[in-house]
Amino acid sequence: MRFGHRLPKILAPILITLLLLTSACGGAKQPSRFDQAQQQSKTERPSEAKQVTGGSLNKYFPSSSGDYKLNYAQEKKGFAQASLKKDGKEVAVMSINDISASPTAANKFQNSSKKIGGYPAVEQGKTTTAVLVDNRFQVKAQSKDPSFTASDREAWLQKFNLRGLSSLK
Repeated sequence: MRFGHRLPKILAPILITLLLLTSACGGAKQPSRFDQAQQQSKTERPSEAKQVTGGSLNKYFPSSSGDYKLNYAQEKKGFAQASLKKDGKEVAVMSINDISASPTAANKFQNSSKKIGGYPAVEQGKTTTAVLVDNRFQVKAQSKDPSFTASDREAWLQKFNLRGLSSLK
């Protein structure tokens, strides 16, 4: 009878160990639809190796002028961003994005009738205006203050060196 009381104490750890081993070594897991979609997007995405460096985009931004000061805020592969301040207050954020790694980002420009600097442009919501240069670079101006209007965004987008940007390879 002594052995009968100890049996559950001995069997419980053995059964738990066997359960863990069989579930951990249960064979190859079937990929879920999410795993498959993620793998597919990795294989279909063009190489990001051809994207330009963020620092190389800075020279295409407009210069500070008048009461406006442009401060470069962020650079990473294929992207550069600058803050536009007036009297020390941020009124807009400007950016250039190399969309060669995600070409579907250009789809929103397909039916655009608006042009800025000869390039297709779109309004994104009430605070952002974007231009597509050479079907590769998305140049944006986003208002951060109500005083910076859609016409201000358009004027600043025209100050970018869009032609120079279009020649960048």
